[in-house]
Amino acid sequence: QDKEKLEIRKLNDPPSAETVRDMIKYARNVIEEFRRAKHYKYILCLNHDSTGLIELLEICELSLDKMGAVFEDSNVYMLHMIYQAMGVCLYVQDWEGALRYGQKIIRPYSKHYPSYSLNVASMWLKLGRLYMALENRPAGVKALKRAIAIMEVAHGKDHPYISEIKKELEDH
Repeated sequence: QDKEKLEIRKLNDPPSAETVRDMIKYARNVIEEFRRAKHYKYILCLNHDSTGLIELLEICELSLDKMGAVFEDSNVYMLHMIYQAMGVCLYVQDWEGALRYGQKIIRPYSKHYPSYSLNVASMWLKLGRLYMALENRPAGVKALKRAIAIMEVAHGKDHPYISEIKKELEDH
């Protein structure tokens, strides 16, 4: 699956091997920079300074723009930054933003991870809850049911997590 995980955009003029190498180097650096910034900004945020989080989102968006010129959205470096952007949106309660990023993640996750991966289940769960919060019940129910289907295999049908999600479905 490495080829899919490192997928390059299909362009009329394909990027050179050097361009791809440089972009991978950039991606690794920006991920490391983000990791350091995130630690620092979240500490600031605990002191009620949310400007740091907006800066984190800007780092994500700028790096996604730059990497997106060479990498497909399903590329693991792109997915990492999309996931980080989703996390920042969730933290600042920007449900629409979080949903937008989550929708970009779910298909590649379903391709890259095994059929009954809890990573995929977790993403379906997040999407389901976001849809519900944004009052799109049909999409929310569908996403939560997909999460349940995976979790029943991974955890077993009687797991408390599953009962909890089923109760969520009943309550909405």
